[in-house]
Amino acid sequence: MKRPVVVPRQESLMYPIVKNPFVHNLQLSTLDIVRIVFMSITIAPVRLVSLALLFGLAWLLAAISLAYRTPEEKKKPLEGWRKSLLTPVIMLGRAVCNCTSFRIKVKGQPSTAEEAPILIVAPHSSFFDGLVLFYCSTLPSVVSRLENSSIFIMGSLIEYTQPVLVKREDPNSRTNTIKEIHKRAHSGGKWPQIIIFPEGTCTNRSCLINFKSGAFYPGTPVQPVLIRYPNQLDTVTWTWEGPGAFALLWYTLCQFRTNVEIEFLPVYTPSEEEKKNAALFASNVRAKMAEALGVPVTDHSYDDCRLMQKAAKLKLPKSAGIVEFMKLNKKLGLKFDDANDLLDKYYAIAKDSGGDITYDEFAKYLHLPKSDALEEVFNLYDRNGSGTIDFREYVIGLSLVSSPENTEDTIKFAFQLFDEGNKGYITKEELGIILHKAFNMDGLDADALFEEVDLNQDGRICFDEFSQHAMKKPEYAKLFKTYQDTKMNGHEKQE
Repeated sequence: MKRPVVVPRQESLMYPIVKNPFVHNLQLSTLDIVRIVFMSITIAPVRLVSLALLFGLAWLLAAISLAYRTPEEKKKPLEGWRKSLLTPVIMLGRAVCNCTSFRIKVKGQPSTAEEAPILIVAPHSSFFDGLVLFYCSTLPSVVSRLENSSIFIMGSLIEYTQPVLVKREDPNSRTNTIKEIHKRAHSGGKWPQIIIFPEGTCTNRSCLINFKSGAFYPGTPVQPVLIRYPNQLDTVTWTWEGPGAFALLWYTLCQFRTNVEIEFLPVYTPSEEEKKNAALFASNVRAKMAEALGVPVTDHSYDDCRLMQKAAKLKLPKSAGIVEFMKLNKKLGLKFDDANDLLDKYYAIAKDSGGDITYDEFAKYLHLPKSDALEEVFNLYDRNGSGTIDFREYVIGLSLVSSPENTEDTIKFAFQLFDEGNKGYITKEELGIILHKAFNMDGLDADALFEEVDLNQDGRICFDEFSQHAMKKPEYAKLFKTYQDTKMNGHEKQE
């Protein structure tokens, strides 16, 4: 008879409302395809040529404005005639938006650099989001990789925004970037506003994912800015799983009209507590923006995207890598490198099932036959009762179910269980007898497991070999504990 399975659950580790904010399924109807074909041979080429001309003219003005600056001038905000070219560049930027089919509706009042030195823009869902720059009180500075400043045409336009440049190869890059943002934010309006997309990656706008804290360290007032794309056909959303950038650009050029709403919310002034705690400041601003958007917040982050890419390389579904990483980091202390390694381990178990671990695969991985004890452990991992274990459940299961049991005492107990006569080693026969009693394992499976554990192939398993295997597969620890509890309960009943 099975023992009743009591499965512990933490509300804080339940699945988020939005499981995958990094996917965009663009469904084109027959009418959509006909329109794209028609526009591709009529209007879209004209728009593309117009964009090239407008970008070229904007680049020329930017290049003139930036020409012959001294090293000292490059460290200061633009002044004089150089700054006077900002207005025509902004007008050209708006013309680019109109040529791309965008119809922009602006709500709220853009703040000045004195009122809010930093603009917080979300949700970030497309490379088109940059159009916000041309609807602020003046052209704001962007945060950009240093390499982008050398891109032909785009490099000069980026440089004209007087960007905060990030040197990714520099180990002090993050610290230096925060220092530069802090310096400009406290300049009293001398520098332009800095526009930041705190999510750090693109989503499908179904939620607001984790906000990075960099924009909030200065502790100055910020202005939240919302972007909406209220269109029946979404040709702008650029996520990690969905249409590519060129396809989306062309589809958008082939629309008669693409609606965009930019809403400037009231300036958010941090409290004294928020000034001291950037993470709290970021969280509270995100909550305000999510409320205005009518969407939930989740603890997904760019690290989930990195795990998605790793899953794709392993030939798993990209969605397999999504674990809501920041939540597991805060609740379980999970580091990215550890999650990355666990994904390799997960793949070794789930590679034949297309993404999730079945009960059969769980048993096969542990070289164990199906049993009540094994099913109990499997059910502890399977948090939603789906009959399979996904990567998120596997990580949580290892952290909450197996690893706490995988102590030195548990490993010693298990070794002593197999080591008849306390000799200091386990023979093949001893291993087979206990495994048959505990899990009804047949001789062939027991022999295969013995060969796997016996690293030096000397026909016996010493404690170091046993311990090493137990650490490699902590799933065994809960099984040992379950078997120990079963034996104790049996003794108690006999008494």
